[in-house]
Amino acid sequence: MFKFIESIFVSEAWAMAPPAQGAEGAQSSPLQPLIFFGIMIALMYFILIRPQQKQQKRVLEMQAGIKKGDKVITTGGIYGLVEQVGEKTVTLKVAENTKVKFGRQYIASVRSSADEE
Repeated sequence: MFKFIESIFVSEAWAMAPPAQGAEGAQSSPLQPLIFFGIMIALMYFILIRPQQKQQKRVLEMQAGIKKGDKVITTGGIYGLVEQVGEKTVTLKVAENTKVKFGRQYIASVRSSADEE
């Protein structure tokens, strides 16, 4: 029993001892946290921000290239045929004798001819 108690106190005494002489040379640079944050910001840019910007650019180009006769889908899920194109609006034919005017920014995609119902 005495050996067990002695081993507990001796190990605590070693834990409170000052570090050995060889351990003093391992100091970190004050620039190390700045380099780490710089790398993290670069990763966030290339993983999150840049792909989103590319996607937004593709959508804006698609919306700018809409022309009469295109088959489109709106952000609300309405399928239609482009009847008239204005500067900021698009008129879609959604059924026989039914035309609806949408803002150009609400066109989600242009359907291909292979995407028939």
